[in-house]
Amino acid sequence: MSRFDWLSEWLARCEDEHILIRRGSARTLAPAHLVECDPEDWGRIAAVARDFGCRWVALWGSDEGGEETPALGVQVAFEYGGDHLVVRTRVPRATPVLSSHSPWFAAADRPERHCQDLFGVVFLDHPDARRWTRHGAWGDGDYPLRKDFAAAGQPPAETPPDQDYPFLAARGEGVYEIPVGPVHAGIIEPGHFRFQAVGETILNLEERLGYVHKGIEKIAEGRTPEALARLAGRISGDTTVAHAWAACMALERATRTPVPGRALFLRALAAERERIANHLGDIGAICNDVGFAFAQYQFSRLREDWLRGNQRLCGHRLLMDWVVPGGIARDPDPSALAAMAAELDRLEAELAELYAILDDNPSLEDRLSGTGRLTEATARQLGTLGYVARASGLAFDLRAQAPYPPYDTLEVEVPVLEQGDVLARVRVRREEIRVSLALMRRFLAELPAGEIRQPLAPAVAGVEGLGLVEGWRGEILAHVRLHADGTIDRFFARDPSWLNWPALERIVRNNIVPDFPVCNKSVNGSYSGQDL
Repeated sequence: MSRFDWLSEWLARCEDEHILIRRGSARTLAPAHLVECDPEDWGRIAAVARDFGCRWVALWGSDEGGEETPALGVQVAFEYGGDHLVVRTRVPRATPVLSSHSPWFAAADRPERHCQDLFGVVFLDHPDARRWTRHGAWGDGDYPLRKDFAAAGQPPAETPPDQDYPFLAARGEGVYEIPVGPVHAGIIEPGHFRFQAVGETILNLEERLGYVHKGIEKIAEGRTPEALARLAGRISGDTTVAHAWAACMALERATRTPVPGRALFLRALAAERERIANHLGDIGAICNDVGFAFAQYQFSRLREDWLRGNQRLCGHRLLMDWVVPGGIARDPDPSALAAMAAELDRLEAELAELYAILDDNPSLEDRLSGTGRLTEATARQLGTLGYVARASGLAFDLRAQAPYPPYDTLEVEVPVLEQGDVLARVRVRREEIRVSLALMRRFLAELPAGEIRQPLAPAVAGVEGLGLVEGWRGEILAHVRLHADGTIDRFFARDPSWLNWPALERIVRNNIVPDFPVCNKSVNGSYSGQDL
């Protein structure tokens, strides 16, 4: 079925269910399709999408204003066969009520709670009424993402501690609780993990995240496109290239601004460097969590060398502020590009030696094999992404299934395993490094000459764009809507961690408590990425 035939069939099924669908402009959120529905059909839309086999991608709200009948907009994105569909509805601001999608898609749970906390949209039939994002500084009637709420808010002199979250209580003989966090050792961000266990066996894990709410969506309002790109690059510091690229892609599509070919190749080169840097760090950290410190030393050394290469390429170890609206900030020094081929060969040779040592270590394999298993069915149910999904048999990768320039000129190999354990997640990372090295060689060999940046075309009031980029953790979605002067009216970004964090709760069940750190690192969700 072609990418357009499926939509016709999906719309026909909606018609069979007596759901009124209005088609949006073909250009509004291209390449995604856009349709609108009445709010009373919102829940049935999810049922049709689930039965059709769609993947639930993201949900976000918007304050539509309006003096006579003020309304809130709600958008949901689905994916089918690499093609994306955005469904939009509007509810009165005075009575913002919709059916929940969570009975049909587990992935809708936390995003709906986020929308309810920050916009005040009530999702009926949602199984969890607890706050997810709102902090003690906000009262019951405060909805920070509505236009009439100031970015600074009206915080009390002292914000009450967030100490009354009703975690699932432990029950049964021999069952006990282990609270971990939210403050952790080292420099990682805060997140609370509440375990129920019997002996050393974990019965259940519940996460409580969102302790460092940055207000990304709110402070994006009124910014220039250049300032938005800088902000997007700080949603999750280890994913600065992919998040900035997604935001810039949304801006470029909204304004129909073509990006020079050289800039696109250099963006992709940086994105693959970002992927490799993070995979190197994670492989070493996973080994360290089971006592194999030698691997941590060696992979940390390789990652440090790689980050220094980033510095030579664009002037920043983490590649920040290199991706800008319309292209890249500056052309790299020719000497840095010339040296990169040797850098790729050197890393590949060193990794071959290290992989041989890892593969010849029975105790390492014993600790990782079978630990933290995520079945394909559960991964699909939760909508997991990136290496977490691919280690459990799900092959989705935007670079292959929905390629954007310059990946649309290549065939991108997608490493997939089926075991779904920590060992599989390590091996998928290893294979992704290999694929990234091969892609980088192609980008260097085929790098076009020419300009590196095109000024954004003038905006039209209300114009919007959608960015979809495969970050190192998986698919990133960014939505942008502009004012007539080109400044930002609405910005939303969905990091893969929103969909991968819930997988950790399933992964650790029936594992022993000492294996939680390695299970956690094998997923490596971003605290910052899910806490806009």
